[in-house]
Amino acid sequence: MVALPKTLALGLAALSVLPGAAPLSDIDITVDHLRSSKGLLQLCLTANERSFPDCEDDPAARRMTARAKDGVARFSNLPAGQYALAIVHDENGNSKLDTFAGIPKEGIGFSRNPSFSFGPPRFSQVVFVAQGAGTSQRVKIKYYL
Repeated sequence: MVALPKTLALGLAALSVLPGAAPLSDIDITVDHLRSSKGLLQLCLTANERSFPDCEDDPAARRMTARAKDGVARFSNLPAGQYALAIVHDENGNSKLDTFAGIPKEGIGFSRNPSFSFGPPRFSQVVFVAQGAGTSQRVKIKYYL
């Protein structure tokens, strides 16, 4: 029997204890209670509490635009972990949430469909776990004006 060089043997032993690559997740989004099929859905998915709900200053955040008439979207190949989702029904397609006196004129919704009155819900109210295949969120859009 041929002896393996000590360095090679130690290297192989070290590799045997490394964990495998983290599984990737897909998140399927279904959007309910749209008042019209006009416009777009602006989606923001983040794992960073400080970047919720607009994904600002989070290079790892995922943004997506989907057609409102479809009412569905999918985020693919995400690292398993905790995420928060915010959705704007951008009815006029101007890529921003229109407001009047601080009140949204367009529909908004969040993962886990929390109750909230003034301002967005807290990150802890909307965070959910994505682990492997089969993660989904059904988001109800709310309109205030």
